[in-house]
Amino acid sequence: MSSKILTVSHLNSYYNDKTGKFGEGSRRRQVLKDVSFEIGRGEIVGLVGESGCGKSTLAKCILGIVKDHDGEIVHGSKRAQMIFQDPYGSLNPARTVGWILEEPLRIKGELKDPERNKKVSEMIQLVGLDDGYLERKPGELSGGQRQRICIALALMMEPELIIADEPVSALDVTVQDQILKLLLKLNREMGIAFLFISHDLKVVYSICSRVMVMKAGEIVEQGSDEEIYKSPKHPYTKQLLAAVLND
Repeated sequence: MSSKILTVSHLNSYYNDKTGKFGEGSRRRQVLKDVSFEIGRGEIVGLVGESGCGKSTLAKCILGIVKDHDGEIVHGSKRAQMIFQDPYGSLNPARTVGWILEEPLRIKGELKDPERNKKVSEMIQLVGLDDGYLERKPGELSGGQRQRICIALALMMEPELIIADEPVSALDVTVQDQILKLLLKLNREMGIAFLFISHDLKVVYSICSRVMVMKAGEIVEQGSDEEIYKSPKHPYTKQLLAAVLND
């Protein structure tokens, strides 16, 4: 078994940019430029950079959502999952939490009703909630509770890699800390690897052992958390860190 859960080599990604007054034309615009990195099993790797730099596009390429790319993406596991920034927008507001959590198991079709119910109960407890939440709908929950449900949903398919795209940016500081501790617990106890995407360097430093810095679709620097935060080499990394220190 490979020690790498994900290997990305020389990845370039594109999208069609509409042109003309009525959008009648289009041009192919490059978003990601020669992106290469690896994530080891059980590792938490941070990806930082300003909004619009290509972080979410990279996540969507890894998950196969964005198809227009070249280079190589090699998964060392099946069923990589994603946790999104907006927990409310990620959940069906018309369905109960129990229905939402059971849905991927119904689609997979390998478990009978009692087994699915048992797994749903196990997962909601794993993220720090109890079975009473299964009858509620997303609109009845707080932001932190909804994000816990999104994490439980990602866990239903037993992933070895989770991509967390700004998972705490919509939460207040106290709830942020609780969610970060939950992710660390899942990493420690279940060995789940994370690609943790954020614009907040303080948050990334608190959870990631290795950090990549992205600017305009390129990874301009990557290294251990200590290397990036204490001995940055690229001017853009130094600029980001200076902004944090002056905040």
